Amino acid sequence: MRLRLLVAGAAVLVSGAIVSQAVAQTVSTSDPKAVKAGTYKVDAYHTQIVFSISHFGFTDYYGLFSGASGTLVLNPAQRSESKLDVSVPVQSLLTTVPVLDTQLKGDQWFDAAKFPNATFKSTKVTPSGKEDALIVGELTLHGVTKPVTLKAHLVGSGINPLDKSFTAGFEATGQVKRSDFGIKQYLPLVGDEVSLRIAGAFVLQQ
Repeated sequence: MRLRLLVAGAAVLVSGAIVSQAVAQTVSTSDPKAVKAGTYKVDAYHTQIVFSISHFGFTDYYGLFSGASGTLVLNPAQRSESKLDVSVPVQSLLTTVPVLDTQLKGDQWFDAAKFPNATFKSTKVTPSGKEDALIVGELTLHGVTKPVTLKAHLVGSGINPLDKSFTAGFEATGQVKRSDFGIKQYLPLVGDEVSLRIAGAFVLQQ
Protein backbone atom coordinates (compact mmCIF):
# COMPACT_ATOMS: atom_id res chain seq x y z
CA MET A 1 0.00 0.00 0.00
CA ARG A 2 2.78 2.42 0.94
CA LEU A 3 4.64 1.61 -2.28
CA ARG A 4 1.53 2.36 -4.30
CA LEU A 5 1.14 5.72 -2.56
CA LEU A 6 4.78 6.59 -3.25
CA VAL A 7 4.43 5.66 -6.91
CA ALA A 8 1.20 7.63 -7.18
CA GLY A 9 2.81 10.63 -5.50
CA ALA A 10 5.78 10.49 -7.87
CA ALA A 11 3.44 10.31 -10.83
CA VAL A 12 1.60 13.41 -9.62
CA LEU A 13 4.87 15.31 -9.23
CA VAL A 14 6.09 14.32 -12.69
CA SER A 15 2.78 15.15 -14.34
CA GLY A 16 2.71 18.46 -12.46
CA ALA A 17 6.18 19.34 -13.73
CA ILE A 18 5.14 18.49 -17.29
CA VAL A 19 2.02 20.64 -16.99
CA SER A 20 4.02 23.53 -15.49
CA GLN A 21 6.52 23.33 -18.33
CA ALA A 22 3.72 23.28 -20.88
CA VAL A 23 2.08 26.31 -19.26
CA ALA A 24 5.40 28.18 -19.26
CA GLN A 25 5.83 27.47 -22.95
CA THR A 26 2.44 29.02 -23.68
CA VAL A 27 3.39 32.14 -21.68
CA SER A 28 6.67 32.86 -23.44
CA THR A 29 8.34 32.07 -26.72
CA SER A 30 11.98 31.92 -27.76
CA ASP A 31 11.08 33.18 -31.23
CA PRO A 32 13.08 36.42 -31.74
CA LYS A 33 10.36 37.71 -34.04
CA ALA A 34 8.02 37.96 -31.05
CA VAL A 35 10.23 40.45 -29.21
CA LYS A 36 8.72 43.94 -29.22
CA ALA A 37 10.71 47.08 -29.91
CA GLY A 38 10.87 49.76 -27.25
CA THR A 39 12.40 50.81 -23.95
CA TYR A 40 12.46 48.17 -21.23
CA LYS A 41 13.02 48.54 -17.50
CA VAL A 42 15.07 46.01 -15.54
CA ASP A 43 12.88 43.64 -13.54
CA ALA A 44 14.93 43.74 -10.33
CA TYR A 45 13.10 40.80 -8.75
CA HIS A 46 14.08 38.42 -11.53
CA THR A 47 17.52 39.69 -12.55
CA GLN A 48 20.58 38.07 -10.98
CA ILE A 49 24.33 38.30 -11.53
CA VAL A 50 26.13 35.13 -10.48
CA PHE A 51 29.92 35.15 -10.26
CA SER A 52 32.42 32.37 -9.67
CA ILE A 53 36.10 32.43 -8.79
CA SER A 54 38.75 29.80 -8.10
CA HIS A 55 39.32 29.22 -4.38
CA PHE A 56 42.95 28.06 -4.04
CA GLY A 57 42.37 25.81 -7.04
CA PHE A 58 40.18 23.51 -4.94
CA THR A 59 36.75 24.72 -5.98
CA ASP A 60 34.99 27.37 -8.00
CA TYR A 61 33.28 29.50 -5.37
CA TYR A 62 29.99 31.25 -6.22
CA GLY A 63 28.36 34.48 -5.19
CA LEU A 64 25.43 36.59 -6.27
CA PHE A 65 24.48 40.21 -6.89
CA SER A 66 20.86 41.38 -7.14
CA GLY A 67 18.71 44.51 -7.04
CA ALA A 68 19.72 45.72 -10.50
CA SER A 69 18.15 48.79 -12.09
CA GLY A 70 18.41 50.35 -15.52
CA THR A 71 17.08 50.21 -19.05
CA LEU A 72 17.33 48.18 -22.23
CA VAL A 73 16.44 49.81 -25.53
CA LEU A 74 15.54 47.03 -27.96
CA ASN A 75 15.31 47.33 -31.71
CA PRO A 76 14.66 43.81 -33.06
CA ALA A 77 14.74 45.05 -36.66
CA GLN A 78 18.18 46.63 -36.15
CA ARG A 79 19.65 44.81 -33.16
CA SER A 80 22.94 46.68 -33.47
CA GLU A 81 21.06 49.82 -32.40
CA SER A 82 19.98 48.27 -29.09
CA LYS A 83 21.41 49.76 -25.88
CA LEU A 84 21.87 48.49 -22.32
CA ASP A 85 22.47 50.62 -19.22
CA VAL A 86 22.44 48.78 -15.88
CA SER A 87 23.46 49.54 -12.30
CA VAL A 88 23.88 46.98 -9.50
CA PRO A 89 24.28 47.77 -5.76
CA VAL A 90 27.46 46.17 -4.42
CA GLN A 91 25.81 45.84 -1.01
CA SER A 92 23.55 43.18 -2.52
CA LEU A 93 26.49 40.75 -2.66
CA LEU A 94 25.54 37.39 -1.18
CA THR A 95 27.34 34.09 -0.65
CA THR A 96 26.45 31.22 1.68
CA VAL A 97 28.72 32.62 4.42
CA PRO A 98 27.63 35.86 6.17
CA VAL A 99 31.13 36.55 7.53
CA LEU A 100 32.54 36.30 4.01
CA ASP A 101 29.82 38.63 2.70
CA THR A 102 30.98 41.27 5.17
CA GLN A 103 34.62 40.79 4.19
CA LEU A 104 33.92 41.02 0.46
CA LYS A 105 31.98 44.26 0.93
CA GLY A 106 34.87 45.71 2.96
CA ASP A 107 37.72 47.95 1.84
CA GLN A 108 40.07 45.03 1.06
CA TRP A 109 37.73 43.78 -1.65
CA PHE A 110 34.78 45.61 -3.25
CA ASP A 111 34.75 48.52 -0.78
CA ALA A 112 30.99 48.98 -1.08
CA ALA A 113 31.00 52.03 1.20
CA LYS A 114 33.25 53.95 -1.20
CA PHE A 115 32.04 52.39 -4.45
CA PRO A 116 28.37 51.53 -3.84
CA ASN A 117 27.41 50.60 -7.41
CA ALA A 118 28.73 48.62 -10.34
CA THR A 119 27.52 49.85 -13.72
CA PHE A 120 27.54 48.52 -17.27
CA LYS A 121 26.84 50.66 -20.34
CA SER A 122 26.88 49.10 -23.77
CA THR A 123 28.93 50.69 -26.54
CA LYS A 124 28.32 48.16 -29.30
CA VAL A 125 25.85 45.34 -29.97
CA THR A 126 26.70 42.79 -32.65
CA PRO A 127 24.19 40.07 -33.62
CA SER A 128 25.81 36.62 -33.63
CA GLY A 129 22.79 34.45 -34.40
CA LYS A 130 19.00 34.59 -34.40
CA GLU A 131 18.79 34.55 -30.60
CA ASP A 132 22.33 35.70 -29.76
CA ALA A 133 24.43 38.85 -29.68
CA LEU A 134 27.76 40.13 -28.41
CA ILE A 135 27.42 43.16 -26.17
CA VAL A 136 30.54 45.27 -25.72
CA GLY A 137 30.36 47.85 -22.97
CA GLU A 138 32.09 49.75 -20.21
CA LEU A 139 32.00 48.09 -16.80
CA THR A 140 32.69 50.42 -13.87
CA LEU A 141 33.60 48.54 -10.70
CA HIS A 142 35.61 49.59 -7.64
CA GLY A 143 36.11 53.02 -9.21
CA VAL A 144 37.70 51.61 -12.38
CA THR A 145 36.17 51.47 -15.86
CA LYS A 146 37.18 48.75 -18.32
CA PRO A 147 35.71 47.31 -21.53
CA VAL A 148 33.87 44.00 -21.11
CA THR A 149 32.17 41.74 -23.64
CA LEU A 150 29.04 39.76 -22.78
CA LYS A 151 27.57 36.93 -24.82
CA ALA A 152 23.80 37.37 -24.68
CA HIS A 153 21.12 34.82 -25.55
CA LEU A 154 17.37 35.37 -25.80
CA VAL A 155 15.57 33.03 -23.40
CA GLY A 156 12.02 34.12 -24.13
CA SER A 157 9.48 36.92 -24.35
CA GLY A 158 5.76 37.28 -23.82
CA ILE A 159 3.01 38.54 -21.53
CA ASN A 160 3.64 38.03 -17.82
CA PRO A 161 0.49 36.23 -16.58
CA LEU A 162 0.63 37.96 -13.19
CA ASP A 163 0.92 41.65 -14.04
CA LYS A 164 0.11 41.44 -17.79
CA SER A 165 3.32 43.28 -18.72
CA PHE A 166 5.32 42.37 -21.80
CA THR A 167 8.60 40.87 -20.60
CA ALA A 168 11.77 39.78 -22.38
CA GLY A 169 14.38 37.60 -20.71
CA PHE A 170 18.02 37.00 -21.58
CA GLU A 171 20.98 35.03 -20.33
CA ALA A 172 24.46 36.51 -20.63
CA THR A 173 27.93 35.22 -19.83
CA GLY A 174 31.31 36.91 -19.62
CA GLN A 175 34.65 37.02 -17.85
CA VAL A 176 36.62 39.76 -16.12
CA LYS A 177 39.91 39.98 -14.26
CA ARG A 178 39.42 41.45 -10.82
CA SER A 179 42.96 42.81 -10.79
CA ASP A 180 41.99 45.04 -13.73
CA PHE A 181 39.61 46.77 -11.32
CA GLY A 182 42.11 47.09 -8.48
CA ILE A 183 40.73 44.16 -6.44
CA LYS A 184 43.93 42.24 -5.71
CA GLN A 185 43.44 40.69 -2.28
CA TYR A 186 45.04 37.19 -2.03
CA LEU A 187 46.26 37.08 -5.61
CA PRO A 188 47.26 34.64 -7.03
CA LEU A 189 45.99 32.14 -4.41
CA VAL A 190 42.41 33.22 -5.00
CA GLY A 191 41.74 33.39 -8.72
CA ASP A 192 42.03 36.55 -10.77
CA GLU A 193 39.58 35.52 -13.49
CA VAL A 194 35.93 35.91 -12.53
CA SER A 195 33.21 34.19 -14.54
CA LEU A 196 29.84 35.92 -14.84
CA ARG A 197 26.47 34.37 -15.55
CA ILE A 198 23.57 36.81 -15.75
CA ALA A 199 19.82 36.22 -15.79
CA GLY A 200 18.26 39.43 -17.06
CA ALA A 201 14.52 40.16 -17.13
CA PHE A 202 13.16 43.35 -18.70
CA VAL A 203 9.67 44.87 -18.73
CA LEU A 204 8.46 46.90 -21.70
CA GLN A 205 7.71 50.54 -20.80
CA GLN A 206 6.84 52.05 -24.16
